[in-house]
Amino acid sequence: MSATATVMPEAFVRPTFQEVYAAHFDMVWRLAASRVPAAALDDVVQEVFLVVHRKLPDFEGRSSVRTWLYGIVRWVVRDYVRHHGHRPIGAPLEEEPAGEGESPSDALARKQALAVLDEALEKMTEDQREAFLLMEVEQMTSREAAEMLETNDNTVRTRVRAARAIFAAAVTRFRAKQRWGEGHG
Repeated sequence: MSATATVMPEAFVRPTFQEVYAAHFDMVWRLAASRVPAAALDDVVQEVFLVVHRKLPDFEGRSSVRTWLYGIVRWVVRDYVRHHGHRPIGAPLEEEPAGEGESPSDALARKQALAVLDEALEKMTEDQREAFLLMEVEQMTSREAAEMLETNDNTVRTRVRAARAIFAAAVTRFRAKQRWGEGHG
């Protein structure tokens, strides 16, 4: 073997498209939903998996499938945003169906929680938002998020700390509005 040949990990077994789709569809959906309007979400997620299908034979296992897939999601979403713009605050909330058996008060609470999250995400920088979503929503470690974002662990922690402060401020504003409304309603 030449010195320039790519060495694949001995235990590497390339997953099938069906395995990648089944294991990671929810993550792809959540990450895309945070950046694109609900009306385009199906198309963006489909585009991600079209790229996955096309590129999977070239996947060499030098990173986790999750990391590789996140890079594809990032690229497809950025391409969409560049051509169509960001998702407006609250856009998917009006189209969000009520959960099965969900009471009106539960539906309202869920809608309000999503509105608070939308407000916070809109106030974050793109770097803060990505780090926040990976760690808080996808439950990744800072090391995993750093690998996906191609930065170091401390940078990710700093971004998440700033994003958490923005999120906490959005929650505080929401609670203050609720208390004010109760006193003046």
